[in-house]
Amino acid sequence: MIQNIVPSGVATAELLTYPEELKAHPAEEHLIAKAVEKRRRDFIGARHCARLALEQLGEPPVAIGKGERGMPLFPRGVVGSLTHCDGYRAAALTHALRFRSVGIDAEPHGALPEGVLDSVSLPAEREWLTTAPAGLHLDRLLFCAKEATYKAWFPLTHRWLGFEDAHITFEIDSRTADSGSGTFHTELLIPGTTHDGGAPLRTFDGRWTIADGLILTAIAHG
Repeated sequence: MIQNIVPSGVATAELLTYPEELKAHPAEEHLIAKAVEKRRRDFIGARHCARLALEQLGEPPVAIGKGERGMPLFPRGVVGSLTHCDGYRAAALTHALRFRSVGIDAEPHGALPEGVLDSVSLPAEREWLTTAPAGLHLDRLLFCAKEATYKAWFPLTHRWLGFEDAHITFEIDSRTADSGSGTFHTELLIPGTTHDGGAPLRTFDGRWTIADGLILTAIAHG
């Protein structure tokens, strides 16, 4: 599913079921040595997907370390993003010469827990939700897009981005009772100075899809 919302040049892999024989890369085991089983499976599954994506890019399937704020450490010259939720793990990677950063997120297609929306959204975003078409859990879509935005932002800035620091608007391509797709636009509300010497970040554009009980969002910023 994730391959449907990333542009050409971005390699993807996903797991909808967890292979029981799947084990941690020996060089990654120390990162999850004390983790509970669910955390281990999410970590191992997402990084397994990352190695499959690396092979698609013609890169060796190396260990994926963990950096500041849990940021995955991909090989030099490769950028990407990992995600996981119940029943799903995925990775999207590309060469840094093609895109500056990638951010993906997956969430279950269900309403946000009560009280969460106000803490993750801006007034203008909540106003849009009151007028948006019924049938989709667009509050969760908003949260999912904010997460993808952060994942695209942090590797380039090494700075926190709060939910209130990004204003996201959506376009809906199609809609049924339980599926839909479209695009989203993120306006960054704080200075986007980057550590790589590239142009400051001001906006991101991405795509989203809802299918098979999942919400997926993706940004590939060039």
